[in-house]
Amino acid sequence: MALKEDFEEHAEKAKTLPENTSNENKLILYGLYKQATVGNVNTSRPGMFNMKDRAKWDAWKSVEGKSQEVAMNDYITKVKQLKEEAAGSA
Repeated sequence: MALKEDFEEHAEKAKTLPENTSNENKLILYGLYKQATVGNVNTSRPGMFNMKDRAKWDAWKSVEGKSQEVAMNDYITKVKQLKEEAAGSA
């Protein structure tokens, strides 16, 4: 399976992660997804009163410089890990 197809399949799987998935893990996925689909951060950091968007921006910024292929692979690995953890705790 091509990397892009595998990535898109796991992006769909990520939508079915349990409600109790930690915000930290959600932010890791968000940052990797944005890096894989958009590339490096291309917006300015949101203001300090916009905590949610600021955290998302920081997560994206933390993976800046990764190639889109590496970000896709890391995203797929993280989704698999979270799905396994969820299955193990069910």
